[in-house]
Amino acid sequence: MTAPTAFAVLLRGVNLGPHRRVSSADLRAAGTDAGFADAATYANSGNLVVTVPGDGPPPGDDDVAARVVSALQARTGAEIPAVAVSGERLAAVAAANPFSAAARDDPAHLLVYVGPQPVDPDEVARLDLASPGRELLAVAEDVLFVHYVDGIGRSRLSSPQIDRAAGTWTTGRNWNTVQRLLAMTTAG
Repeated sequence: MTAPTAFAVLLRGVNLGPHRRVSSADLRAAGTDAGFADAATYANSGNLVVTVPGDGPPPGDDDVAARVVSALQARTGAEIPAVAVSGERLAAVAAANPFSAAARDDPAHLLVYVGPQPVDPDEVARLDLASPGRELLAVAEDVLFVHYVDGIGRSRLSSPQIDRAAGTWTTGRNWNTVQRLLAMTTAG
């Protein structure tokens, strides 16, 4: 028997306006409906933490995300993209943060963009060179870190630009959220 594995499941593009609303209660219920234990949410922005029982080999990130997406669609009727990240991988991402000063001094403006596929570091470097703003971009552990030096609302760096450069769709979480999800996936 293996130990239980915790995953953070990150929905893309929910609760940002009047469309694609997903309540925390529906998200937790979808985690349970998908067969996972200990379904918990953080903030009302599409963050779910679930535990996979240790009664067999743990499913991969893609399988966890697909099961939650399917259960959420059955519950709400909306197909919302999601990416799952194991607690172990989330710890590696956090440890690889190339912007430690921003994490300490400006965590709300440091975002981590995670996608279902690894981020393309060469295309991100091209975007970084072409971007007119002062944002700092770096790829580590197959995810994109962006420090929005002048604030997110002032940035001209758009989600479509980020996704094109990344080579995959992504969903971003600020450093405070990453730290909270890390604590939730490694508790116990």
